[in-house]
Amino acid sequence: MAAMRVIGLAGWSGAGKTTLLTRLIPVLCQRGLRLATVKHAHHAFDVDRPGKDSHRHREAGASEVVVSSSRRWVQIHEVADGAEATLADLLRRLSPCDLVVVEGFKREAHPKLEVFRAANGQPPLHPDDARIVAVASDVPFARAGVPVVALDAIAAIADTVLALAEPIEAVLDRLQDRRSDHGPAH
Repeated sequence: MAAMRVIGLAGWSGAGKTTLLTRLIPVLCQRGLRLATVKHAHHAFDVDRPGKDSHRHREAGASEVVVSSSRRWVQIHEVADGAEATLADLLRRLSPCDLVVVEGFKREAHPKLEVFRAANGQPPLHPDDARIVAVASDVPFARAGVPVVALDAIAAIADTVLALAEPIEAVLDRLQDRRSDHGPAH
């Protein structure tokens, strides 16, 4: 397996990041890649269900719960009043794979493909973020300064993602350098 590489999908809420990612993953998997995703949530979320043993363990006060079966395992870590995990923290926890696609974390210093939808009514991010290395858009950007791919051209977006993803070590170094200089960024 080649070294792990990282690229993100960034864009305003409603731009279609999750929709694009769910269309992109099968194309990349068909090309023989093993993928991982990291998703940032801006609100409280729960992957557990009330009544399940793991939920009961957490409700009783366990700060960490691991649930395992023959098909998958999940680790639930309660942060409570502690610090939110950084992108670097989360990337370091991943098992080896070919490509990590990060959804969200738009202010972090990893390479990102901007997902832009004109109907969203928000300004593009790429003019103000040097880490945006390409744009997937439903409108052209003649002066983008980075590759612009049609939002529905999934194979071309896959090519772009593979060409512009960076080795995880370089991303982790940049994230660490940025954290030292400026403090946390979400």
